[in-house]
Amino acid sequence: MSSPSPRSRPFHQVDVFSREAYRGNPLAVVVDAEGLTAEQMQQFANWTNLSETTFLLPPTDPRADYRVRIFTGSEEFAFAGHPTLGSAHTWLESGGVPKAEGFVMQECGAGLVRVKHDDGRLAFAAPPLTRFGPAEGELRSQLAAGLRVPESDILDASWLVNGPEWIGVLLGSADQVLAIEPDFAAMGELKVGVVGAHRPGAEADFEVRTFLPGDSIMEDPVTGSFNAGVAQWLINSNRAPGQYVAAQGTVLGRAGRVHVTTEDGDIWVGGHSTTCIRGTVLL
Repeated sequence: MSSPSPRSRPFHQVDVFSREAYRGNPLAVVVDAEGLTAEQMQQFANWTNLSETTFLLPPTDPRADYRVRIFTGSEEFAFAGHPTLGSAHTWLESGGVPKAEGFVMQECGAGLVRVKHDDGRLAFAAPPLTRFGPAEGELRSQLAAGLRVPESDILDASWLVNGPEWIGVLLGSADQVLAIEPDFAAMGELKVGVVGAHRPGAEADFEVRTFLPGDSIMEDPVTGSFNAGVAQWLINSNRAPGQYVAAQGTVLGRAGRVHVTTEDGDIWVGGHSTTCIRGTVLL
């Protein structure tokens, strides 16, 4: 049996985590993905050659406003941060009306994720970490080799899994983070995020970089999922205040800004989104 003929579907390309268009992290969004198979979604995500592509679908949970599937060029993620914000932005821009005032409820592989308006930005509630604990022994040595830093420079390292299998590495300063020249071969298949504090008075409080060896995007411009995990790690260990701004993408010529706030026990991760391309795609 032949496959159905492609049809025209609304398509947006959105820049996430930056006030300036083309200075954040781009996301491709297929607004009406009903009828597409996982194989078709994966093929299209591979073709866009972006860090992630999302597909909006009717929800299966009655509490949700929409359902999203999130694909990198090679795999599907249960959750990811900048695709969550960019998808919510696109759903609202395409005429979506939330069931609850002030909140969008997204359904994804990791479950339900709340997204709210926060001072002109969209922000998602950081999902619980499904794996959290120290990265020690040989793993810590591998991290040092992959980042090309002395093992003694690593103040702490921890699993921060909330979909992607992130390992967080804390260095002593933002300058150390910016100076990293990674050895991707030494990293192997590890997904590594690094964070260090800026000097007081800087525009941002922390500098973040994330590395994805073996992926089409070896260093992610701005990463919501890692920032969500690292926020829980740093705030709960009193290494960061309950409200701060992280910069990411600096060495890539981007101006990513991730706004972290704490409210009623929830940690919210937010940023600005801007639609850069709007049209249709045949799928």
